[in-house]
Amino acid sequence: MKSFYYFLVAIFLTTHVSAQKLTPAEYQSAVSFMHENLNNKTVFNLYTNAYWFNDHSGLWFVDYSKNNETYKTLSFEDYKVKLLFDHERIAQELSKITKKKIEANQLELSNIERTKGEGLIFDFDSKTYTFHPKTYQIQLKKEEQKQEKNEFETKSPNENWIAFSKDYNLYIKSTKTDQEYQLSFDGKKDYEYATYYGWYDILEGENAERPKHFKVTWSKDSKWIAADVVDFRNAEKMYLLDHSIDSLYKSKLLSYYRGSPGDTTMVHVTPVFFNVESKKEVKTNLPIGTHINSVAVEWMEKSGVLLAGYSERGYKKEFLKLIDHNTGTEETLVEETSKTNIDNFWYRKFDNKQKVIFLSERSGWRQLYMVDIKTNETKPLTSGKFYINSVIHTDEENEEIYFLASGKDPKMNPYHQQLFKVDFKGNTLLLTPENAHHLVSFSNDGLYFVDNYSSVNNPTNTVLRLAKSGKIVAELTTAEIADVLVKGWTAPEPFKLTAKDGKTTIYGALWKPTHFDPTKSYPIIDHTYSGPHTQMFPKSFDRAFMNQSLAELGFIVMMVDGLGSSGRSKEFHDHSYKNMGNNLEDHILAISYLGNQYAWVDTDRVGVFGHSAGGYDTGRAMLAFPEVYKVGVASSADHDFRMEKAWWPEMYQGWPVDATYEEVSNITNAKNLKGKLLLVHGGIDENVNPSATFKFAEALINADKEFDLFIFPSQRHGYQGKANKYFIKKRWNYFVEHLKEEVPIWDFKWE
Repeated sequence: MKSFYYFLVAIFLTTHVSAQKLTPAEYQSAVSFMHENLNNKTVFNLYTNAYWFNDHSGLWFVDYSKNNETYKTLSFEDYKVKLLFDHERIAQELSKITKKKIEANQLELSNIERTKGEGLIFDFDSKTYTFHPKTYQIQLKKEEQKQEKNEFETKSPNENWIAFSKDYNLYIKSTKTDQEYQLSFDGKKDYEYATYYGWYDILEGENAERPKHFKVTWSKDSKWIAADVVDFRNAEKMYLLDHSIDSLYKSKLLSYYRGSPGDTTMVHVTPVFFNVESKKEVKTNLPIGTHINSVAVEWMEKSGVLLAGYSERGYKKEFLKLIDHNTGTEETLVEETSKTNIDNFWYRKFDNKQKVIFLSERSGWRQLYMVDIKTNETKPLTSGKFYINSVIHTDEENEEIYFLASGKDPKMNPYHQQLFKVDFKGNTLLLTPENAHHLVSFSNDGLYFVDNYSSVNNPTNTVLRLAKSGKIVAELTTAEIADVLVKGWTAPEPFKLTAKDGKTTIYGALWKPTHFDPTKSYPIIDHTYSGPHTQMFPKSFDRAFMNQSLAELGFIVMMVDGLGSSGRSKEFHDHSYKNMGNNLEDHILAISYLGNQYAWVDTDRVGVFGHSAGGYDTGRAMLAFPEVYKVGVASSADHDFRMEKAWWPEMYQGWPVDATYEEVSNITNAKNLKGKLLLVHGGIDENVNPSATFKFAEALINADKEFDLFIFPSQRHGYQGKANKYFIKKRWNYFVEHLKEEVPIWDFKWE
């Protein structure tokens, strides 16, 4: 009997030890690393916004420090950083005029501009004030009488005509005689001229009217009008029920026009053009598109000439055409083709030079090309095994193009971008040589740029540079992190490993708690978003704290970009095409790699979470790799691409819809669930409709799988306010309870 007693005591002690409770201090540490409690409160100047004065005389910015925000300015005459004003005096004057106590270290001014006589004008507390630096006199600026703009009409550049719609047709009216002229005649309800499809247009009720829109594009000489005919006649809607309105005891029906992959019942868009002098439509051979691949039009300086860009359904062909209404000719300037997809096609015209530049992956890497409009000849301006992220500024007069590119220096992390300048002859100059990730903002005149450069484990330096050479002419701010270093914070640790193809290096980062003990073993959580249009590697220091709160609760948190994500070669990106269900294989390799590298990573306790496409990843991880992932939190997820908005799956999973959609669906694989899964969705999410989450839940029920479901009735795709904090708490505690197997705390303070 005594031995049985000791046996019970042993069981009690074992159970008690395994069900430890996290301390309030650990939760408060987690809360302290949330963005709203951290940025410019505990850490400062992680990223500095600089604001250019409209008179091109200089810039202003805010330099943050503990309990202080200091407004500073820099003049282009001497490049010296100075105080913009005496903060105590301006606070006293604002206190007098507003009859409220204004603290000198919390001014919260915006839209600051210089006026004549070195004065300033600024916005404070939703009002505009003028300020005289010699007298420190502040006056409320008289509001100018603004002429109300009619959003349902557009005046021509020469102001001789007004375009408007009536009875779903396009009209113009002379501003001199008030004479009206009808340009189109077959418009009717749901087949409407001079309108546009609104991605987030919500219709309330069973037979609700679509929100009214008007849009035309005038040629620069006012002789031509471009518009669209938007056809809703056969378009299907997606539906939502809003249960969150306090004054309603029946749910409100919401709907919106949105096509799913493979649908033919979509909104269709036809480009149309009218000659103002003849009042007649001018026909073209441009195609009728859908709301995910309609024709984009841009007028050239020459009368009646325009550029038209569009993609074919499925995104395997992209066109840029030159249309001349004067001659009735149509010429293809750019025709992009791909066996997989064409993602993020971009172009810009240089009217005076009769050139068009564009970004293309035709070489296998995203590079810059130029086409001569006169000769239709195309030449590369850049070449090499690197990726151009964006063109940030162009100077047509001096024939210079400024672009941000990653991977040009093979010694650098391939996700860290630098700024380059290239001329029309292809001569390239590096403007930001530091081994870091550079985020730049150009002055209005293009002579200067502000550069926030950093890495995830190197604090931000913010400097002013000359655009022509990249020379640093002023230091603006430096990130300050002393307070978190005292708490034991260490920067995320970048890592790299070989991908599933056995040859390509992939990159990630991991976060550790401030109370990290290398003699202990920690569960690891994969923060995932393998959506192929982006990457998750934390490139800059302003992202160094993004997973620290969760880590504080006793986890290692990991982010990694495997094959199939963006920002590298076309071959790298194409690994995910029609194969998004396997995007997590490299994540599993990373977890195994970290487990082998570090004894403190427990690969038997692996969690995963993600939002939107990351929510799909989470469901996929729990179903396809249950031997690895034990606990998951999937929020606002597109669990079945067939129920998603059309463009994203058709771009990456392919079109027409085929058997691969069925194979990678979380719904059709629900029977494979073994671990603990929490599904979360906003009840009125018009971006990723919650229907797939409900259908996934139904499939899990039918498969007799235990899971948890949480719906925010009032929330859309991104959770706001109290709902967001509630969700964060729910996610934290789900991992605490089911991955750490400890008792979570619900009631803790958010400040």
